[in-house]
Amino acid sequence: MSERGFRTSDFDFHLPPEQVAQAPAERRDASRLLVVDRATGELRHRTFSDLVEYVPAGDALVVNETRVFPARLLGRKATGAAAEILLLHPHQGEEKVWTALVRPGGKLKPGRTVEIGPELSVQIVESTPGGERIVRLDTPLGLTEALDRYGEVPLPPYVERTATEADRERYQTVYARARGSVAAPTAGLHFTPGILEAMEARGVRIVRLVLHVGVGTFRPVETEDPAEHRMHSEWYSVPAEAADALNATHAAGGSIWSVGTTVTRTLESVATEDGIVHAGEGWTDIFLRPPYRFRAVDRLITNFHLPRSTLLMLVSAFGGYELVMRAYREAIDRGYRFYSYGDAMLLM
Repeated sequence: MSERGFRTSDFDFHLPPEQVAQAPAERRDASRLLVVDRATGELRHRTFSDLVEYVPAGDALVVNETRVFPARLLGRKATGAAAEILLLHPHQGEEKVWTALVRPGGKLKPGRTVEIGPELSVQIVESTPGGERIVRLDTPLGLTEALDRYGEVPLPPYVERTATEADRERYQTVYARARGSVAAPTAGLHFTPGILEAMEARGVRIVRLVLHVGVGTFRPVETEDPAEHRMHSEWYSVPAEAADALNATHAAGGSIWSVGTTVTRTLESVATEDGIVHAGEGWTDIFLRPPYRFRAVDRLITNFHLPRSTLLMLVSAFGGYELVMRAYREAIDRGYRFYSYGDAMLLM
């Protein structure tokens, strides 16, 4: 490390291309689970279904109920050339006006229209300073029906295939409820109803919140000094009953288990220095990286993340840089599957 602290290049690593998971495991809970003991540095190789035996009665498991929507719209410009719209989030609360990314960016200027299907077209309204577009969706259908009919699940850029009908179900958690994400909270993809039922039967509280995952989650940190990185914002909601359950868990001496970086970012956004979780909703651009003292989260379940990413930095802040990078090297050596459809890690 330099005297200035961690550099972005410290979070780089080489991953053999064949270890980038292109499809989910046959069974959700059959993924591998690398258990990392932060106290001893021990690494254990388990299966995700073994997670149940690690979470004791009285602890709380926190899940993100966001649901991925068919945000990717493929269509044609007036010239007949192909165009793509990736919807990000509604603009200023209007149902059919959205902030979006477009391709080809140089050609889709305000005033242009992209025909998606017989009952859906997208008009480019304006450009934003950040390079996005404000677009209007023109359709006689309800918005949900139009997107379900003409949209595609926006698989991550490293999944090098076209989305299939099966992805509409497998690129969702089994508890997904609130539509609004353009990417899945991938640590949750391994859970089954059976695992959740078994945990509740043991006396584990299942606590639910929402953070809508944005496309910024895939963007690498381009600056060598992480402090210069402009973090993306994502909308969250922590219900009062969730905050009450988590505070009661800590008050009784239990631990909070975070399912994924999205839950972690949400809880650390709404927790005060003394670890009290507050209900609320809004936008967070919190950037968790070493060194950081976690206020609310005691255990972390997560997937394996991209090099030079804010997500890897978050995990390194939680588990300790040297231990996390050693665990990544071990996972690569052992042939673990990486990224959204890949295997999981538990940091105890």
